[in-house]
This record gives sequence, structure tokens and C-alpha cells, in this order.
Amino acid sequence: MAGEIYRKPITLALMATVAILVGSIVTMAYPMLRADMHPKLETLRPFTPLQLAGRDIYQREGCVGCHTQTIRPLASEVARYGDYSKAGEFAYDHPFLWGSKRTGPDLAREGGLRPDGWHYQHYANPQQMAAKSNMPSYGWLKGRPLDPVEVAAHLNALGMVHPELKADPAAVKAALAGKDELDALVAYTQQLGHAVQRRQGGSANLDLENPLARDTQAIVAGKKLFTENCAACHGDEAQGTDGVAPSLIDDVFLGAKGDLPDGAYFAMIDGGSDAKPIAGRTGDPGGGMDAYGKTGQLKKDEIWSIIAWLRNQKGHEAAEGHDMPEAEKKP
Repeated sequence: MAGEIYRKPITLALMATVAILVGSIVTMAYPMLRADMHPKLETLRPFTPLQLAGRDIYQREGCVGCHTQTIRPLASEVARYGDYSKAGEFAYDHPFLWGSKRTGPDLAREGGLRPDGWHYQHYANPQQMAAKSNMPSYGWLKGRPLDPVEVAAHLNALGMVHPELKADPAAVKAALAGKDELDALVAYTQQLGHAVQRRQGGSANLDLENPLARDTQAIVAGKKLFTENCAACHGDEAQGTDGVAPSLIDDVFLGAKGDLPDGAYFAMIDGGSDAKPIAGRTGDPGGGMDAYGKTGQLKKDEIWSIIAWLRNQKGHEAAEGHDMPEAEKKP
């Protein structure tokens, strides 16, 4: 009896189709309609009109072709970029911009890692901030006006799925007043990864002493390393750059008066923004830097060499045992 069905191809095809459809509905369609299949992190904020306009520009300019926005739960990726991506981070992303190719670094945790000023300069001249970058300049976005009607239409389209995104055109126009496409792209960049709290602090050992503090060759090497890795943000002489990064040769550390010992500098260069707070200081919440040590960009001795050079800069001459080598003295 069971073999009879195989002698009736049309009946067999119909029954197989029904079985596949039922299985697909049970295992795919029905679960997609369940609320627990569409998680949303409690800390996730809806796009503002300016951020959504920036997202549209990000798509228009093909940024997704060179940058991903998803971190896999691999030790190497988590060490470099931060906590791995969560499904609930992307509830408002339609379509997703995860990407598949990393010509440039992943941007999933880029928001808040650096101040706005850094991003403005980076978009205008990527090679100024990262000498080996092959990213084209997007400085031409400055001065290009945004279309409030178009942005409102996009918000309301997404509002069909997420009602909290619906916006009044008048409110959108007010939110975009005086803003251009570059402002929008920076605003979008700064919200990436905001829903996942950064790992922070508690690892700074302020008792660490610099083993290369009196090493003349290390101080000279530190100058070169600083120029290659740090000068784009902090200035050629570590004097700081307005709107991008603070001075490293004054007596202020993480926004508080009073310098800290070498261990604090090592923690910040090694762990970047994730090292904060240090000695109770949190610094500018909108500012930060890469973890040059944790990500393998700088070795421990290289970090100590940079610190040794910094201690020989103006504002640190009084540091015990640090003398400017002849090769580094200014005329």
C-alpha cells in the first residue's frame, strides 16, 4: 500500500508540496511572527532625524562596501572592536548594514569612541588622521543641505514597523535646521553601538614604573612612534588639537587638574577608552581613543617609549629622572 503513492507522480508532488509548506510555516513563518523573535535592547534609542539622514548618506556613498557593522564572538574581534554584536541592537535598521568586507575597520562600536571633531577631520581628510588609509575624502559633503521632506518620509516609512519613529514634518525641519550632510554623517557615526555599554576601567595600575624612562634611545624611538600613531589627534608636539584630542604635556589628565603617574598613561594607551575611569577620572564622555596595546597596534615597550618621550616634553621636565636627549633638544 505504501508504495502506491510512488506510482502517482502528481499526487506525490502535491503531498510533498503540502508537507514542505507546513514544515516551512511551522519552522520559519510562525516564529517570525512571534514578538520574542524581534528583540530590542532596552538601551536602544530610535534614530533622530539627523542620524537617519546620515544613515541614508552612509548607504548612498557605499560605505557598507568597505566597512562592516557587526562583530563576531571571536576573541580577536572582541579584543579589537569591543563586545560582540547583539540582535537587539539592530531593531531600527531596515535594511541591515552589516556588510561583508573590511577594507576599513568595523564600525559597530565606533559611536562615542572619538569626539565629533575627529570625525569631521577624518571625513574631510582621512589620511591626516590615518596615514595609511585608502579612504576617499568626503569633505565635499560639508555645505550640502538636507531635505527635511525626504527625511520625514523615511522616518514615517520606518514608522510602519516602529511607530515611535513617526515624525511630524515640521519637527523634522526644525531638527535639521542649519545642518548639512556632513553633520548628518557624523551624527549617524556617533550613534553606532550606543545600545551596548562599553567595558570600562578598574585595570589601571598607577604604581607601574616605566622601565625605559632613562633610556635615551627609547625616548628618541618614542618620538617616532608618537608621530606615526598619535600626532594626527594630539598634535606633532603633543600639544593637543582643538575639538579632537587634549594636550598631553600639561598638568591635566582626563579632564581633571593634576597629572597622574606613568601607569595611568600606560593604561590609557594600552586599553583606550575602555580603560576609563582611571583614578576616579572619567574624562569627556564624548571623547576617547583606540586601545593601541590591547589590539596589538603597539607593543608594551613601544608604549613605554612613547610615555618616556612625553615626559620629556614641555610640562614634564620636572618629572624625576627624565632628561631630554641631545637628539631631541630644540634649537
